[in-house]
Amino acid sequence: MLSKNENMVMAAVYSLCDGTEGCLVSPIDILSVLPARNRINYEKLDEILTALQCDGYFDLISSERKGEKMYVINLRESGFAYKRNARQKQRDITFRIFLAFLGAFATFIFGLILRGIF
Repeated sequence: MLSKNENMVMAAVYSLCDGTEGCLVSPIDILSVLPARNRINYEKLDEILTALQCDGYFDLISSERKGEKMYVINLRESGFAYKRNARQKQRDITFRIFLAFLGAFATFIFGLILRGIF
């Protein structure tokens, strides 16, 4: 399971790759896609990208172009399935909330029935 920062960075990488197998991005590109309220610095970005690489979401190659650090990112199967997994997680949360409401409603009705009997 991804942490909050890893989830944001993976969403940014997925959106920058636009459904293709790979992309060439700079740290500035990744940081510009992230929400303004949760700013991540360059060092933390490197740690998060390395962690995502170790988790098997993508292959990461660091290089320099004209003195600027660049990342070559090639998505793996887990990286391609990231959006599908995020949607599935949202569906699971919605189902659990619905199940909790259903249980509360059933308990309420059962309580009314018991109150009517006794």
